[in-house]
Amino acid sequence: MESKQRVLWLCNIMLPAIGERLRLPYSNREGWLSGTYERIRKDCGKEDSPIGELGVCFPTEKMDAARMGETGHFQTDGISCYAFLENLAAPEVYEEELEKRFSEILKDFQPDIVHIFGTEFPHTLAMVRAFNRPERTLIGLQGICSVCAQEYMAGLPEYVRNRVTFRDFVRKDSIRRQQEKFRIRGEHEKEALRHTGHITGRTGFDREEAAGINGTARYHFMNETMRTPFYSGKWSAADCSPHRIFLSQGDYPLKGFHYMLHAMPRILSRYPDAHIAVAGNNVIGGRSFMDWIKRSSYGRYLQELLREYHLEGKIEMLGRLTAEEMKEQYLKSSVFVCPSAVENSPNSLGEAMLLGVPAVAARTGGIPSLLEDKKEGILYEPGNTGELADAVIKVWTEPDKAQARAEEARKRAFRTHDADSNYAQLLTIYREIGQ
Repeated sequence: MESKQRVLWLCNIMLPAIGERLRLPYSNREGWLSGTYERIRKDCGKEDSPIGELGVCFPTEKMDAARMGETGHFQTDGISCYAFLENLAAPEVYEEELEKRFSEILKDFQPDIVHIFGTEFPHTLAMVRAFNRPERTLIGLQGICSVCAQEYMAGLPEYVRNRVTFRDFVRKDSIRRQQEKFRIRGEHEKEALRHTGHITGRTGFDREEAAGINGTARYHFMNETMRTPFYSGKWSAADCSPHRIFLSQGDYPLKGFHYMLHAMPRILSRYPDAHIAVAGNNVIGGRSFMDWIKRSSYGRYLQELLREYHLEGKIEMLGRLTAEEMKEQYLKSSVFVCPSAVENSPNSLGEAMLLGVPAVAARTGGIPSLLEDKKEGILYEPGNTGELADAVIKVWTEPDKAQARAEEARKRAFRTHDADSNYAQLLTIYREIGQ
């Protein structure tokens, strides 16, 4: 019989499964983790599972003693849960107090393996330092903060980069500062990766970046499982809104919303009814004086482009959406576009592929590892707005080919994001680390 491992997860959010049991607000941002959590919870201690016990650490900005206990340690469904205080609004700020908190958690749980999901927050580095067992530390790559810092400006004009609006000044959050915050996060990320023995990733891009930071760490390939709603339902040309472009996010330069706006005049010359729907935070705002005061430099730049290209009435800002609401928006749209300056493995692209929505994406970062150009979608050179426009137009002028590519993408996505295969791979990784 194989030895059972005590595995401690370090997550970026309170898992929805835990939040529901505590009756506390939670984020659905990484809702896919709940599925893996539930499977491990049910399999813990079974003969064919390498996991004997699971512990879960998660950040909170306020300790709810009534629900979490005075120390933030509580049990739910046989799982040891540990809350820790962290200001998630300032992910560039490293607090040494986290190391002390994690030392307490590690002493209590005594894990054989620590699995850290993502490198975006300082708690990753704090846990790596507190645990100090690289051979038993596993870090799962999501984005690569150091590369995001390099690409953050995404071709913005110099005046936009340097402009500081009233909102930017008050919040100390200009575009230059935002880039600097990513740079600091990237330094924390690099130090954490240099002191881990195991890394999971899923693209040629993240494998190369990881090797450049720590060539001695073992790289484990592991695909992600998407949120449950995206495994059902299928896009249909007959049911979508003609010439509707969907973007999953557009609230900061790296996501490339401005590239899409630059591409619109060319698209509109061919399809005058074309329009864009954008999910996520609305940085454009309304037309009142207070909206103008609250607008960031990037938000003002987007407004300037709307006026320059006469796009008023062509943009729909959807705000934050649940998984089900996001799914509805994908299915309503005739094309999904990922215009980011850089991405590793955007969940939005995986979700679009699972639903069979025709996809256009920048050929950047790990995207070519996820979507094959001309077979499963259309890739274009990042920042080339003429190519972006032509790719969207091609989807609409060749609907049969677009649908055939989307069908191929859907088949691939169901293989890539198969929950059973990905869960089995995770258990294999735990076994290999525990040997």
